[in-house]
Amino acid sequence: MSDLHVYLGPSWREEALKRLQTELTPEKMNNVTTSMSNIYKNCPGGEEMFLFIECKEGKVTRVETGVGEPPQGEFRIIGDYQTFAKISRAELGAQKALMTGKLKLKGNLAKALKLAAVSDRLNKVLAQIPTQY
Repeated sequence: MSDLHVYLGPSWREEALKRLQTELTPEKMNNVTTSMSNIYKNCPGGEEMFLFIECKEGKVTRVETGVGEPPQGEFRIIGDYQTFAKISRAELGAQKALMTGKLKLKGNLAKALKLAAVSDRLNKVLAQIPTQY
């Protein structure tokens, strides 16, 4: 049990940053510069949480988690905790979640859809973190 990271907790965030930086090359990330704030509704415990990820030229430079207002990102994605948990476990694709209305996007939709493959690569890495949801 001790090697499980609580989803969105400090140890999970550190593990996420470490794994994303080691496993995703700038090429795999299409050398993209972007950032996104995922806003989690209906979290266990009732608080609203966030996951913020920033990439510069394909390198993941920041991963932040917390409660309350997230850092400003190019994209703001709002959804239910369970929906994001499924995406982070790679059980649901980000693009499908957007297109079926499970997630709400604020930002350029065309660009977001182009970045969906990059997002799915991020989530495949996140899915490998031993996590307690």
